[in-house]
Amino acid sequence: MEKKPPFKPYVPANSELKELSIKAVVLGVLMAIVLGAANAYLGMKAGLTVAATFPAAVVAMAALRALKGNILEENIARTTASVGEALVAGAIFTIPAFVISGVWDRLHYIESTLIMLIGGVLGVLFVTILRRSLVEEADLPFPESVAAAEIVKAGQGGQTGAGAVFVSMGLAALWELFKNSNGIHLFKDYTQGFFMLAKSKVEMFGEKVSYGGGFLFETPAASPALTGVGFIVGLRVSAVLFSGAVIGWIVLVPLGIFANPGLAKLVAGDRTWIDVAQEVWLKQIRPFAVGTMIVAAFYTLYNLKDSLIRGISKAIKDLRVKKEHIGEVSRLEIDLDFKKVGFTILLVAIPLFFLYDFFSQSIGSALLLTVIMIMLGFLFAAVAGYLVGLVGSSNNPISGLTLSALLIAAVLLVLLGVKGQAGVLAVLGVAGVICTSAGIAGDMTQDLKVGHILGGTPWKMEVAEIIGVIAAALILVFPMIAMDQVYHIGSTELPAPQAGLMALMAKGIVGGEMAWTLVLAGMFFALGLIMINSPSPMLIAVGMYLPFHSTAAIFVGGIIRWIMDTFLKKRNATPEECVKAENKGVLISSGLIAGEALTAVILAFIVLGERLSGVERLVNGQKVSSLKYFAVEVLGVQNPSVIIGLFVFAGLIYLLVTLPLKASKE
Repeated sequence: MEKKPPFKPYVPANSELKELSIKAVVLGVLMAIVLGAANAYLGMKAGLTVAATFPAAVVAMAALRALKGNILEENIARTTASVGEALVAGAIFTIPAFVISGVWDRLHYIESTLIMLIGGVLGVLFVTILRRSLVEEADLPFPESVAAAEIVKAGQGGQTGAGAVFVSMGLAALWELFKNSNGIHLFKDYTQGFFMLAKSKVEMFGEKVSYGGGFLFETPAASPALTGVGFIVGLRVSAVLFSGAVIGWIVLVPLGIFANPGLAKLVAGDRTWIDVAQEVWLKQIRPFAVGTMIVAAFYTLYNLKDSLIRGISKAIKDLRVKKEHIGEVSRLEIDLDFKKVGFTILLVAIPLFFLYDFFSQSIGSALLLTVIMIMLGFLFAAVAGYLVGLVGSSNNPISGLTLSALLIAAVLLVLLGVKGQAGVLAVLGVAGVICTSAGIAGDMTQDLKVGHILGGTPWKMEVAEIIGVIAAALILVFPMIAMDQVYHIGSTELPAPQAGLMALMAKGIVGGEMAWTLVLAGMFFALGLIMINSPSPMLIAVGMYLPFHSTAAIFVGGIIRWIMDTFLKKRNATPEECVKAENKGVLISSGLIAGEALTAVILAFIVLGERLSGVERLVNGQKVSSLKYFAVEVLGVQNPSVIIGLFVFAGLIYLLVTLPLKASKE
């Protein structure tokens, strides 16, 4: 067998370049907070998050070049920055479930911060133990790590791509300011209508019953962020997601209305058929979609069983093998001291125990949950890291891993007699720590691989990750609280699909509340999808769970990506040209996502601040933000335009097709 040539990093081991500098860490922490807040909004709105590695790498290059930084400092800043997205990805899949399930009336800062802080730190410590086996020894492709490293290398020649990110961010921010209902609100991002059909008479048991109903129609949301998500994930993924919307909104909602003739009586006063359709989706179709998600999550894990087994095997092997550095060791091989890491894990287990005791009101249950969390957390960290090496951080199925941990904890608590609200709190607490730990573990493995390629020092990157986790955990709960207060978690504005799944499972098993007919029907629907070898039943379920206009906008983004790819194919573009176009499109999309999401978060803080200070204005007897008051009373905007809102897609086609195609020729 031919031996592989020895690996050579971009920056040699004997380099004395600055690395863990104050400016690199501070920049990384600031980006972690900004990108984390943006992904919190995106994840709760669309059920998807986008890896922050690419925009973080670009911004780090541009900022540190102005500050006379070097490539290793850029690597530290990018590593620290991507923690925010990873931490918030785990948080938004679980912490909103406390509100959706009803055990909290609002997000609690201390408990939420502790979940993120403990889970995040444990994720870093677990991956520190696993780094060598996953990053250096495992023969894994790490697709996103390789792509990020190539962007950084290319940026050393002077072209960082930061202009594309910042310009698209500014355009999306401006658009959100004018379309957000809490902003100036000149434009409306989508419109909807209900098309009634003639009444039908169906004979049931010898008696003819009159049925009515129709179809709800919605336009795609004029959202640069959602369109950018669709561009990044591509046509195939966005089409599968949109198929769930078609099944949920155009098949199941009309069926639900048709099968319930009594719903016609509800259309009176201020209620319309649109309201009825929304209620059928909210109270019947979403529980059905949750049932589909449950089976789909375990089916996803089953499909990854070989990878899971290998990942768990490596985790167990690393527990048995003690790695010692003998003699002079290259800086590229030095991790944080394993003895200190192990001691710190035990130290972190103490506040974890008290948190679970606070939730469960049972010392025995808290002790058991703490032991389970440490064991499952380490194994799932290994699995998450291994899967990221295979498919990248954006495709890391942490919701499936979290659901597994939730079910284990729920069954154990029921056996221990911990039920009701305390049981739901404890189960969601386990899910929250597991999910944030797995999210950080996957992202950190990806970051360490980028650093391995570029020549970063492992222990310095690990320290940067811990700093990033602590800073992000202390701050990122605030934008989540603001968004909940203004947009309301669980609403059509912030549906938080994965958190809805966790809430339903926790309440169903521990709390004894479950719409079993709908959930079981959804589970059998998932079984049917699996039997016909349907692509990604989980994505289909998420599509049913999300508002139609959101998934339609993501699908439009996928179509735009297909248009770009088609033009490249017709041009017979070289692989290098295709990569240039794709990178340009991804950077522009990342800017669109960050710009819109951050503006929505900032507007939420402005509205919340006005509410607390009592300076809200009145328009038609309703309290509105000062910006909305300005639009109505000063600009005279009474009915925001839908038509103008749809023109955004023309601009997005230019940004995401024309500009990438030009970049491919440069």
